[in-house]
Amino acid sequence: MRPQRFRNRTDAGRQLAEKLAAYADRPDVLVLALPRGGVPVGFEIAEGLDAPLDIVLVRKIGVPWQPELALGAVVDGADPQVIINDILAAELAIDQNYITSETARQLEEIERRRKVYLGDRTPLPLAGRTVIVVDDGIATGSTVRTALRAIARTGAGKIVLAVPVAPEDALEELRKEVDEIICLSTPSPFLAVGAHYAEFGQLADADVISLLEERHRRMAHSGDGPSG
Repeated sequence: MRPQRFRNRTDAGRQLAEKLAAYADRPDVLVLALPRGGVPVGFEIAEGLDAPLDIVLVRKIGVPWQPELALGAVVDGADPQVIINDILAAELAIDQNYITSETARQLEEIERRRKVYLGDRTPLPLAGRTVIVVDDGIATGSTVRTALRAIARTGAGKIVLAVPVAPEDALEELRKEVDEIICLSTPSPFLAVGAHYAEFGQLADADVISLLEERHRRMAHSGDGPSG
């Protein structure tokens, strides 16, 4: 596929919304964005499809003496999911008490971040829904893979991964996790996600909050409201 350069995340989201037009105006569809970068992309998709927008937060559970090495992860939602690499835990003799306590700590951090972004609004249930998972791009795919596996455990009816740009090898690994992938550009060499945007500024929490509140307000104003 020919390399493509997006003006910004808004432009990328609008292009993805066009590709996802078959999912427009369907009450079962929910857009789930990974903060921060996935939210402006997801906002445009949700706008284009007239669908509710929510976020999915992923927190790593690191090995005690090497926190950057992922032992597992916690993914938020109406029914938070914990995914542990049991083989690695056994090989490193990780104590179950550590896993339990660290999981609880990361769940608290997820709850704190969700309150920052969404206030008192509760996560929308995913069971039986068509869930469109969105980020502003994929490099290795490790974070989104964790999110997809957790979403699958919730009983989602269909999972669609929608991203503007990703390397083909990462997409191949992710195909087994989803029902459909929509990706606009698979450049080679890939370089980095930001290299494929003309504007790729860092987003603040305030930017995320503003977009989520705006989409929630528009859904409420239209009378559809987030269904759950």
